[in-house]
Amino acid sequence: MKTVVNSWNEWDPLRHVIVGRADGCCIPPPEPASDPKIPLDSDMRGVHGPRSQETVDRANEQLDAFAAMLEKRGIRVDRPDPIDFNRAIATPDWSHGSMFGCQPPRDVLLTVGSEMLEATMSYRSRWFEYLCYRPLLKRFWDEDPNMRHEAAPKPRLTDASYKPDYLSDDITVEERLEMVAAKDFVTTEAEPLFDAADVLRFGRDLFVQHGFTTNLTGIEWLRRHFPDHRVHALNFPGDPYPIHIDASFTPLRPGLVLNNPERRLPDEQREVFNRNGWEIVDAARPAHNSPPPLCYSSVWLSMNVLVLDPKTVCVEASEVHQMDQIDRLGLEVVPVPFRDAYAFGGGLHCATADVRREGDCEDYFPAG
Repeated sequence: MKTVVNSWNEWDPLRHVIVGRADGCCIPPPEPASDPKIPLDSDMRGVHGPRSQETVDRANEQLDAFAAMLEKRGIRVDRPDPIDFNRAIATPDWSHGSMFGCQPPRDVLLTVGSEMLEATMSYRSRWFEYLCYRPLLKRFWDEDPNMRHEAAPKPRLTDASYKPDYLSDDITVEERLEMVAAKDFVTTEAEPLFDAADVLRFGRDLFVQHGFTTNLTGIEWLRRHFPDHRVHALNFPGDPYPIHIDASFTPLRPGLVLNNPERRLPDEQREVFNRNGWEIVDAARPAHNSPPPLCYSSVWLSMNVLVLDPKTVCVEASEVHQMDQIDRLGLEVVPVPFRDAYAFGGGLHCATADVRREGDCEDYFPAG
């Protein structure tokens, strides 16, 4: 299949995608960016080092099966090249004990039209993660004369980029939620910071979560970088760990979005959707009461789905409530076993990065 880089939204028919790998994934040592994102009662507290080969093999089995299913549906699948994540890394400003992995391509790569943009990232442990995707991006660039490979300015990630002593161990969830509601996050505005997984594409409009992994300076950088787009900052006050948007806000097709009922979009930010006839519905409750062992993410990976086209949605196979809701909304559900891969970087949306979807750049918000 000829390489054509082109993707403007989260729902047009998917034709080419990158699916991550679990090989060599590590739990990195603590760092300023990650400490506030790990709940106090998490089994990840104080744990770092390579993930066990048994868990890597189980995750890869599900990732490989997911990739094979997409290929059977006529979707081209490419995979990143893992590097040695279990090694110390350094820049002139800092050093760190290990890297992370390359299961979640969505965190690193943002495709807007014919451009594939490498995000800044906000974790030191993930500073070099873009290297896993460079061979693919070079091949796409060679094969598609219209493809643009861009990289946002690499941040220095010095201590100036993080608030010192942001959270104490005795802070309550209520206090944490008050801080999030006040938009008091661990990152400062010292330099542009954003993860690609904080961005949702709605044609001419980009909706970007302001939280722990994306700051306002990063959102302003995106606004200047995509001058033909309208860039909107969103917040989800009910999320005590606001790290990526795709377990809080999930578009399924034009005019329909799932919203995490514990992290409802504020009324003033809903207005642009209301004015343009979009329906925002509460997502179904997760089927599980807790995440898998050693998992960064919450139980709300239940709504971290991959839309194959406006009528077809991949949902994790054990998330029976989410599958039932999407079925009742009139879409075909494709169950995908994926819970063993959750701990390596998230759900089905996280584990993929679009290369090509059919369709052009549409204006879904003409009323502004």
